[in-house]
Amino acid sequence: MSTESDAPTPSIVLFARGVIAILNTWPVLRLAVEEGWGGPESAQKRRWLAGAVVDEFQTPSGGQIPDAPYVEEMLLQVMQDEFEIDLDDDSGAEISQQIVRLWANGDVQREAVEALEVAEQRGKGRKIVAQRAPNNDDSDSESGEDDEDEEVDDEEAPQLVASSSRHREEPEVDEEGFTMVKKGGRGAR
Repeated sequence: MSTESDAPTPSIVLFARGVIAILNTWPVLRLAVEEGWGGPESAQKRRWLAGAVVDEFQTPSGGQIPDAPYVEEMLLQVMQDEFEIDLDDDSGAEISQQIVRLWANGDVQREAVEALEVAEQRGKGRKIVAQRAPNNDDSDSESGEDDEDEEVDDEEAPQLVASSSRHREEPEVDEEGFTMVKKGGRGAR
């Protein structure tokens, strides 16, 4: 039987929506789900991850709200265990910081969540492009052509670099900590 105390609070529901939107826009996780790296239940694993993150904030272990390094470690561990991805980019840190900022001491802002959901909707339908990261001990041919007779080394998964089809510049922050807004047109690259 569930009681009223089991029902999530409106701020937890709002936070969960934001976490789902953040995870759905994470290029590496999107690629892993699209390509089925977590098996046929890849999308369910992503939803499970979102629920696990929300649970950490709703009922913090040790009574302490998770910080960004804790959330990052959790995300990276799930990516390793469930999708067999070792991330060397700092995207895990960026995603965990977004999640921690969204929580803001339990005061989740509806406008922030709605902005995340709009960004998620804009990203739908865009194809994530993955490239092999440079590997110093790789002895493949330099022509870049695929060789069908080439043996596959099953010992180590290839390092992938995920990026969206658009290049994103790092935000410029002034000395007061404000992010500078740059005007850019559709043709600007």
